[in-house]
Amino acid sequence: MSSTLKRNVVQTLTGRPSSDGDGVKLTRVFGGAQAELFDPFLMLDEFGSDEAADYVGGFPSHPHRGFETVTYMLDGRMLHQDHLGNRGLLEPGGVQWMTAGRGIIHSEMPQQDSGRMRGFQLWLNLPAAEKMQPAAYRDLRPDDVPSFSLASGASIKLIAGELNVDGQVLVGAITDRSTRPLYLDLHLQADQTVELPVAAELNALLYLYEGSARIEGEHAAVDIHKGQLARLGEGDRVEMLSGRDGAKLLLIAGKPLREPIVQYGPFVMNRREEIEQALKDYRDGNFGA
Repeated sequence: MSSTLKRNVVQTLTGRPSSDGDGVKLTRVFGGAQAELFDPFLMLDEFGSDEAADYVGGFPSHPHRGFETVTYMLDGRMLHQDHLGNRGLLEPGGVQWMTAGRGIIHSEMPQQDSGRMRGFQLWLNLPAAEKMQPAAYRDLRPDDVPSFSLASGASIKLIAGELNVDGQVLVGAITDRSTRPLYLDLHLQADQTVELPVAAELNALLYLYEGSARIEGEHAAVDIHKGQLARLGEGDRVEMLSGRDGAKLLLIAGKPLREPIVQYGPFVMNRREEIEQALKDYRDGNFGA
């Protein structure tokens, strides 16, 4: 593979309306089917509404095992509480990074009954060797997530990973994961071009949540619009051009695990027997022990 290969778009997806928790309306960008295509990621949801009825029920207490959840808030306030005693208020620009590991029971409840609430939740798989680690939780306040302005005029909030851009290494809030996640929120003004390095060994995705953009691949250019996800092919850099109204995108990349995925709702393991054990542990009150 060339060391200067631009990634092409190999698939585009449009998020589908869904709901979760206590009736929270959301868009499921991907999740469930063909999980191996998104490895190491399992799911991406976008939630957002000005109508309290769409979100006020929140996500009451529920369990997770075997993966990580990353919640990134754009608007509104959400309170996380779990059975380990962790408590954190998620505010605009903040991130909650939860490692479910062997098990955690938590809730995510809105702290408002009017106004806009909007954000994303990403599920990141754990390798088999790490699935039964103790659960952990990190609350990143808005100021904990570094922001950078690029020479191109674009701006970045770097949630996880590192980028070598404009002759400097930009370091995100989270850099210590074996799946090497790169997770950033990229804002472009009208008709701006930006090129970002993405290591060749990482799977890469782009989700456009505002505006429009053209992904300039090595062999073809593909236009994407609000609410569309682009799954990218091989290469080591991503080049894009924003439309006349600018663009806001999530760039998500990670090192694929290439391990079996067996999922049953909020449990993600490698074998059916491990799912059965998770269900037993939860029923018996031994979850996370």
